[in-house]
Amino acid sequence: MISDTTEDRVLDGRVRLRQPVRGYRAGLDAALLAAACDASPGTRVIEAGCGAGGALLAAAARRPETAFTGIERDPKALALARENIALNGLEGRVEALAGDVGKRFSGLGLAPFDAALANPPFFDDPDALRGPAAERREAWMADDGLEAWVVFLSKAVREGGTITLIHRTERLADILSLLAPKAGSFQVRPVLPFTDQPAKRVLVRGVKTGKAPLRLLPPLILHDREGGKHTPQAEAILRGEAALEWS
Repeated sequence: MISDTTEDRVLDGRVRLRQPVRGYRAGLDAALLAAACDASPGTRVIEAGCGAGGALLAAAARRPETAFTGIERDPKALALARENIALNGLEGRVEALAGDVGKRFSGLGLAPFDAALANPPFFDDPDALRGPAAERREAWMADDGLEAWVVFLSKAVREGGTITLIHRTERLADILSLLAPKAGSFQVRPVLPFTDQPAKRVLVRGVKTGKAPLRLLPPLILHDREGGKHTPQAEAILRGEAALEWS
């Protein structure tokens, strides 16, 4: 085990995940992104900025007949992702490769994928956020901006392939605007902390060259006021008993 890590269990214990004690640790956003992956059997999925593999491995556990490739530029995170792939016995259909979202997808020498996933850093303006700890900076600050992530994802999928992101609600208009030149058939699912509070996150799914009208789906409510940690729907999703459907 790489030093200074903890080993956690996700998807109700189905996935073992070693993560740094300090720095970015996969949490709810990664779990929701994995639950939103609807790739069909026999297809190939890429995750940009896979970190230690939280979303990548959870998505792979949910989709046992699908191949997954994670791209990560940080050497320590990449080493952890590879360790976690082996830890879960998924070397046969999951891989983690060195790569930078700020550079061309074509430079990876990979064929276009059927689907792409990403949980991009939430900020690209250093003045918008008090400086995070050095260990967490890359996870919070998009050095090349949100546009670089969208361009990379758009290039990474074939025509008719899907692009799925989770991000702050405030960036929804930017995401749709950046995706629009190459994608359409957008579906948006708000994620609310409680029924009476505004959404803090949105899941966005688009289809490369898609032409269908935008659809706003019913929100996912994470918590209730009755003392439970999560609503039954959110709990089922986090345990891997349900997925975030796009129908």
